[in-house]
Amino acid sequence: MKQIELGQSGLTASQIALGVMRINDRNAKQAAETVSAALEAGIDYFDTADIYGAGVSSTVFGQALKDVGVDRDKIHIQTKAGIIIKDGQINGDGLKGFRYDFSRDHLISAVDIELQRLQTDHVDFLLLHRPDTLMDPDEVAEAFSQLEASGKVLHFGVSNFTPYDVDLLQQSVSQRLEVNQLQFGLAHADMIRENIHLNISGNADYENHIRTFDVLTYSRLHKMTIQAWSPFQYGMFAGVFIDNPKFKKLNDLLQQIADKYQATKSGVAVAWILKHPAKIQTILGSMSPNHIKEMADVDSIHLTNQEWYDLYQTSVNPLP
Repeated sequence: MKQIELGQSGLTASQIALGVMRINDRNAKQAAETVSAALEAGIDYFDTADIYGAGVSSTVFGQALKDVGVDRDKIHIQTKAGIIIKDGQINGDGLKGFRYDFSRDHLISAVDIELQRLQTDHVDFLLLHRPDTLMDPDEVAEAFSQLEASGKVLHFGVSNFTPYDVDLLQQSVSQRLEVNQLQFGLAHADMIRENIHLNISGNADYENHIRTFDVLTYSRLHKMTIQAWSPFQYGMFAGVFIDNPKFKKLNDLLQQIADKYQATKSGVAVAWILKHPAKIQTILGSMSPNHIKEMADVDSIHLTNQEWYDLYQTSVNPLP
């Protein structure tokens, strides 16, 4: 498994990570099998959030790490905070949702609760989950500094932030924002599509599209690692495109390329992301040991530029 540095943090980790949002649906034995499969595939980076499974996902994952007996120093754990779910958080601070909350007290409380769930004394990365329009950057800076000084958080980043949101926060916090977690994959390649279609007048599809504000170019210029979440989803949790009849042409091409490299369609879809020179880290979301193995088995896949563009165009992304 290829290792990359996240931002300029000095922390190197597997370029493929495992997100454990759905691990709350697995019993202890199944959860341990999921974690073991990831480790066997060379994955050493795990992503969770305080709202996943209303907090249960982090609890189940933390216990699975204990059951597997993994050396904490050999893996990296990332969590996210800042979203208050509708019914409040389990073991929570009494705050009720639904809203976003980047207040100092909430962020510190959220990390403390996550550390209890994960059965660890620190997380390697803390990300702010979604932009809070009521964010006071100076208050976030206080929270980050306290969390860093206590040793509870080693590195920091954001999720679903625009470049301007990043700049606004970075001018106040003393820690570098090293990563930005964004939805990205063959069926959700907006950050590439918008760059390619720049300055084309009369393109209603482009002009009416939600802008990603050059987040890809910005991240590369600022040496900020993009983490691709839901790489197999189209829309926002509308479904997966693998083996989906709505994406027949894409699946046919994925299979053709998979046959060439003696791989799987899922592996090719991951390799498509990893080929980009931005060094994007891909976060898998499957809890199936077999699927994890298929998705992470990419070492033999060396896509040509033509294959990359063919896949891009076949996934309803025409070139102008």
